[in-house]
Amino acid sequence: MEMEVDASDMEVEQPVQNSRSSTKTFGLKNSIQTNFGDDYVFQIVPRDDWTSMAVSLSTNAVKLYSPMTGQYLGECKGHSSTINHIYFSGASNQNVLHSCSSDGTIRAWDTRTFEQVSCIAGSSQEVFSFSFGGSDDNLLAAGCQSQILFWDWRNKKQVACLEESHVDDVTQVHFVPGRQNKLASASADGLICIFDTNGDINDDDHLESVINVGTSIAKIGFLGDSSEKLWCLTNIETLSVWNWNEGTNEANFEDARSLASESWTLDHVDYFVDCHSSGGENLWVIGGTNGGSLGYFPVKYKGEAVIGPPEAVLGGGHMGVVRSILPMSNMQSGPAQNRGIFGWTGGEDGRLCCWMGDDDSPEITRSWISGGLVKKSPRIRKNCRHQPY
Repeated sequence: MEMEVDASDMEVEQPVQNSRSSTKTFGLKNSIQTNFGDDYVFQIVPRDDWTSMAVSLSTNAVKLYSPMTGQYLGECKGHSSTINHIYFSGASNQNVLHSCSSDGTIRAWDTRTFEQVSCIAGSSQEVFSFSFGGSDDNLLAAGCQSQILFWDWRNKKQVACLEESHVDDVTQVHFVPGRQNKLASASADGLICIFDTNGDINDDDHLESVINVGTSIAKIGFLGDSSEKLWCLTNIETLSVWNWNEGTNEANFEDARSLASESWTLDHVDYFVDCHSSGGENLWVIGGTNGGSLGYFPVKYKGEAVIGPPEAVLGGGHMGVVRSILPMSNMQSGPAQNRGIFGWTGGEDGRLCCWMGDDDSPEITRSWISGGLVKKSPRIRKNCRHQPY
């Protein structure tokens, strides 16, 4: 059952106090309860033209909504185990959504009919992450336990298997934006590997460099004008920034949670949801509390490593740990031309929250929440949050 509540129908909770004058606090525009069962929201991803967003749930289904209105559009069902990663195709085929799962499959869905249109089931292993790249964008790479498998998406034939580079679960694989023959993989073994995928791919000839982070890696992403740098979040909530092209470390934040916590007056930052880069070398880390509050903390990694006061605070929407955030605005210029919507978040309370800026005021001092949508008590956060669920 889907529910959408407009802000005008919501109860007003206690004001959220701004920790710094430069911090902007965003109010909750509406909230959707994805299910009334004991489910999580795992990931939120947008279609290329932003006409829909896909939401993966712990019910092994993906639901689609309008990011502008919150309207429920439909559901893709077929996976028999945890969905670990979802991704929309690019502009050439915007109607196709891809998903991978611990059931060992990578599936494609037509989001107009919500029907499965393709499936790769060549591995009995759990699939934790996937990425499309190569010279024609038809090379599919996937992290399957400790291996990296490659398929030609056009004929669904496996073309390579890398099994010597990692010794533990490959949690992330990403082709480098703008350099589609370069693949970065990250693993619970603490290593980030960079591969050249031209030609016949193998461990001996195509592994270009290795970055040793030293602890189990949860997420990586790219930044920089030519995507030559990457950020790395670990399962023990540390943050680091690297120049993967040169194999050099730009900054280590081993006490990232403490640094973020010291820069606001809300509760201690318990975990990091994600990082966000708006282009260029700007970077924000999104920290959260077990009670559901979020902060967008700017990261300075050149010279002295600093995590600054949050430039945005999202409070009063979630009742537990937040798993995913979809920003719809540029942090430098404030809310974009998207009806003032700052973004969406999803969490372990099964809720999707839409966050709204106030164009008439530089700050919002109220946070909105619908008590009627909270159907269950907050969950106890699992220590293995970042392990492929």
